[in-house]
Amino acid sequence: MTVTAFVPPVHRSAEILARARTVLEPVLRDAVLSLPEPMQRMAGYHFGWCDERGAATHGASGKMLRPALVTSTAIACGGVPAEAAGAAAAVELIHNFTLLHDDVMDFDAVRHGRPTVWKVWGVADAVLLGDALHALAVNVLAAVLPPAVAIAAIDRLASTVTEMCRGQHEDCHAGAAQATAAGWERMAMGKTGALLGCACALGALSAGANAETVTIFEYFGRNLGVAFQAGDDILGIWGDPAHSGKPAGDLARRKRSLPIVLALESDTDAGRVLNRFFDATTPPSADEIDRAATLVEQAGGRRGAERLARQRMRAAAAALPDRPGCGDLRTLAQLVDHRNK
Repeated sequence: MTVTAFVPPVHRSAEILARARTVLEPVLRDAVLSLPEPMQRMAGYHFGWCDERGAATHGASGKMLRPALVTSTAIACGGVPAEAAGAAAAVELIHNFTLLHDDVMDFDAVRHGRPTVWKVWGVADAVLLGDALHALAVNVLAAVLPPAVAIAAIDRLASTVTEMCRGQHEDCHAGAAQATAAGWERMAMGKTGALLGCACALGALSAGANAETVTIFEYFGRNLGVAFQAGDDILGIWGDPAHSGKPAGDLARRKRSLPIVLALESDTDAGRVLNRFFDATTPPSADEIDRAATLVEQAGGRRGAERLARQRMRAAAAALPDRPGCGDLRTLAQLVDHRNK
């Protein structure tokens, strides 16, 4: 009788993420090297490969969740990670295109513990670099996938970016009239769910899966993405910048993230007091921000956000077929679930 050693999810997830990085990085670096200067250097800085002068560094270059979803879905569909390297690189390029633009739109000055690209080179270059990464994603798919698969993958990627733009627009314009729990879920599906769903879909396409199978795995990724965004919104109020790599500043910006929307909809005394905080127009003090965070929690905003994340996690888990190859996807879902707690 063979006894299989128990691998704790945290250790197994690290192995899955490391595998994705190994598969992805050569393709990603080759794509970035095709950029003209100074975009090549700016991209290297953004990915953590060099400093602003171009000197090599060993900084953080992302957690690799999206590429890991690509490679793990390929495995679940009977493929091998190497076949999904181009799709993983394309998804990571699109993700970083959105990060560069998000940093500009949100005025975020720090990512992964150092100044964002727009803080170093200015808004115009950050926007242009994001556009270049978007174009590179399409080029990579066209270069590495068989023609029929590349056409399907590029079409899906283009639709995903359009949906993400819609979600980002709604996030940027989520004022009092638009900020509802239902509106937040629609926004989160576009802003975050669409790309995680696309990651899984491209992994399935890379492995030669049929249309029905691609749809199943896309549904898994979309629900995982909404759960991820709910967790991101929780971290945006109560997160530790030492772990997230950026300040937890949603209340300072009076951004109506999920816990805040739920608190404002709660019909509680704390929610009504919180509403006055959001009606104010002067920059809040540190004490006012701390008080607002307490009010959000008292009004049930944090509990409600955690509950919605659990619901979406259950929907994602229920979507996965009962086959051994899905084990790595379940581990990645556990990783997102643990992050949200």
